[in-house]
Amino acid sequence: MADVIRAEVVGSMLRPQELLEAREQLAAGAITRTEFKRIEDGAIDDAIALQERAGVEIVTDGELRRLSFVGPLTDTVDGVRPIEGARVAWHDEGGEKPHMQPAIVERLTPRRSLATEEYAYARGRTELPVKVTLPSPLMLALLWKPGVSTEVYDDPFEAFRDAAAIVRSEALALAEMGCPYIQIDAPELATLVDPAQRDFYASIGIPPARMLGEGIELLDAMVRGVDAHLGLHLCRGNNAGQWMSEGGYDEISEAVFKGAHGYDVFLLEYDDHRSGDFAPLRDVPDDKIVSLGLVTTKHDDLETAETLLARIDEAAQHFPREQLSLCTQCGFASVLAGNPIAFGTQERKLALVAEVAGRAWG
Repeated sequence: MADVIRAEVVGSMLRPQELLEAREQLAAGAITRTEFKRIEDGAIDDAIALQERAGVEIVTDGELRRLSFVGPLTDTVDGVRPIEGARVAWHDEGGEKPHMQPAIVERLTPRRSLATEEYAYARGRTELPVKVTLPSPLMLALLWKPGVSTEVYDDPFEAFRDAAAIVRSEALALAEMGCPYIQIDAPELATLVDPAQRDFYASIGIPPARMLGEGIELLDAMVRGVDAHLGLHLCRGNNAGQWMSEGGYDEISEAVFKGAHGYDVFLLEYDDHRSGDFAPLRDVPDDKIVSLGLVTTKHDDLETAETLLARIDEAAQHFPREQLSLCTQCGFASVLAGNPIAFGTQERKLALVAEVAGRAWG
C-alpha cells in the first residue's frame, strides 16, 4: 500500500481577477503572450503559497493555466470546437440549468504538453510535493454529438482511446520528470449513479454499462507502468457551484473500485446528502486508500471540525481508518468562472482539512 497523504487538495483554485482580465486582454491582442505568462506565473505562485499556509501536505498549481479541468484534452489538443454540442443538464438549488457543450469535430491531435509545463514550473516554487491532475478520457462523452462526432469517429470509444493515449503520454512524461502524484479526474463515472444521467449517455449512443466495463478497463490500462502515486477522483459534477447528478456510489462501486486496479487512492465526493452513505466503501480493495471529500467547495459555509471528525469515524466503520484521509469534495474552480465562493474561503477550507486530518490521525 502506498503512503497515505492525510490532508489533500484536489486540484483547481479560483482564478484571481487579474488573471481573468489578463486572459481577456490576451485574446483581444492588448497584451503579448509573454506578458500574459508573467501574470499567470504570479497567480500560480500565490495559489501555491495559499496552499502552503493552509497546511495541506501536497499542492497543485491550481490548474490556473487551463480554461477548465479538462484542459489537457481541449486547450492544447485539436479536435474539439465550441459548436452547439450535447445539451447537458446541470443543477443548482434552484433547479435544472441546461448547458450546451462543445463537440468533437475532428480527430484528437495534441499540439503540445500542458501538464509538463504545469509541473516544471510548480516544482520550482515549493518544497512540498506537487500533484498534477489529468482528465479522464471518458469525460469526452459529454462532447460526443451524434451526426457530428460520428463523421470523425465511427464509435465514441475510438475517440476515448485517442484521448487515453494523449493522457497516458502526459502521465509518462510527468513520471519521467519526477512528478510524485498524478490524479485522474473522472466525474463522468460518478454521474452514472443518477438514472437521468445514465439515460443521457444512452441517448447519445454511449451505453452506461460500456462506460463501467470497457471504460474502466481503458482508465486502468492508461496508467499501467506509470511510476507515480496514482489517484482517481470521482464527483458528481462541479461547474460554477452546479452539479450533474445525485445518488450514492452503490450503482458503480463494485465496477469502479474493483476494476481500477492501477490506482492507489480513490478521492470521493462525500460533502452532502447527494453523495449517499459510506456503505459502498466495502467494495474498495484492502490495499487501497480512500480520501474522503467531506469539505465542500460549492459554497462558503464552513463545516465544523467536530462534524468532520464524526463523519471520519462513520466512514471507518466501513473501511480501515488508517487507510482513510481527508480532502475537499472537488476543486474550487473546475471551470474558468470558478465556484460562487469568496476568494478567502479557499484557505479556510484547506486549513480545516489540515486541522481535522491532524486531529484524526495525529
